Amino acid sequence: MLKYLFILFALPSFAQDSQKDYQLLWEISGNGLELNSYLFGSLHSNDKRLFNLTDSTYFALNNVNTISLETDMFSLFGSIDTRVGQADLKFDNEGNPYVSSSKASASNYGDEDGMPQFLDAYFQQYCFNAKKNFLPLETVDFQLSSFENMGETDFSKMKLSSLFMTKNDFVELYLKGNIYDLDEFMRASLALYPKAYQSIIVDRNINMVEVIDSCLENKQNNFFVAVGAGHLAGEKGLINLMRSRGYSVRKMGANYSEKTESKSEVRKFKEYNFFIDSLGLNMIFPGRPKTIESEDESYQFKLVYSDFGQGNTYEVEVYQRDSDMGLKELSELYIPSPEETSIKRLTLDNGGEAFEGLSETHSDGFYWTRVLMNEDYFIVAKTYGGNKYMNSPRPQRFFQNLWFE
Repeated sequence: MLKYLFILFALPSFAQDSQKDYQLLWEISGNGLELNSYLFGSLHSNDKRLFNLTDSTYFALNNVNTISLETDMFSLFGSIDTRVGQADLKFDNEGNPYVSSSKASASNYGDEDGMPQFLDAYFQQYCFNAKKNFLPLETVDFQLSSFENMGETDFSKMKLSSLFMTKNDFVELYLKGNIYDLDEFMRASLALYPKAYQSIIVDRNINMVEVIDSCLENKQNNFFVAVGAGHLAGEKGLINLMRSRGYSVRKMGANYSEKTESKSEVRKFKEYNFFIDSLGLNMIFPGRPKTIESEDESYQFKLVYSDFGQGNTYEVEVYQRDSDMGLKELSELYIPSPEETSIKRLTLDNGGEAFEGLSETHSDGFYWTRVLMNEDYFIVAKTYGGNKYMNSPRPQRFFQNLWFE
């Protein structure tokens, strides 16, 4: 399923004072709007160069009350794993795990050397951390259905020029900010399938502009709308479709300051505090996790958050204690530790205790696990990622942000 979600732009130091031809951010006004909204052309990649956002982009993010993306990627937490392969762990003579390779593991949206989230998912993370409203323009099912209507391949239409562009070439093309060059590239890339451009770009543009227009009817709302940059230009691009409905759509400038008020405001929202009063349980995730109810009632519920860019996942399962089993026995049950290593007992900063160890199962591979409890509940926290993540202190830092009061 994931190959369809990032097929358009998942082919992936940028430092300039300004770009005259930058066309990735557009201001939407007029048509009776009381507040300006913004349309941004994104790239579905976690390449670090993409995150050198313009001053006007930070201003737009900071000054809207709603973030709108193509779809709700966070709804996929717990159902997909964006890692490409798993970390290859080894064990030293004392049973301590290590990764034999320092190479960054690949993910479906980049690799571990990129940012934790790919660009669109970063906007969604910021949205929830900053307590703004979120609006997806499409359902995941609708987005996937557009790829089923591309038609049979027609090799006579294939443009050879599109075959010789590397991942880095495409990122550099995007960073130039010329959406009309990007539109030409999209047409050439999709020419192999005769119905692809119509189905993947045009038909979806028509659907997305309907949603944007209906939302703008509430004059008190204003939006930062981020979609793949290939949706902006062309006769049936979002810019022209918005103008045809009476809106004024103008290009925003591209200046890059070391520090602005909006930039500082946006960047401060780096985590999501999750507190469950009835359990006395505190948790800090990189962003808002998804709550998953147990289908077989093995646990009360599970919280899941994933870094789609780097391929890291964080999970917390909450169980009610219904036996006299102690923490040590619970850890032996819920930490399937490889025979080369052992489970460790830890004393926590609040005086409590926990057990932690490396786990391995056939379905999940290697992952770190910590078990802790109070009088009524116990939690099983799990986290895993690629080579660099599994061989770093980041799993333990995540565990340290979970505690019972």
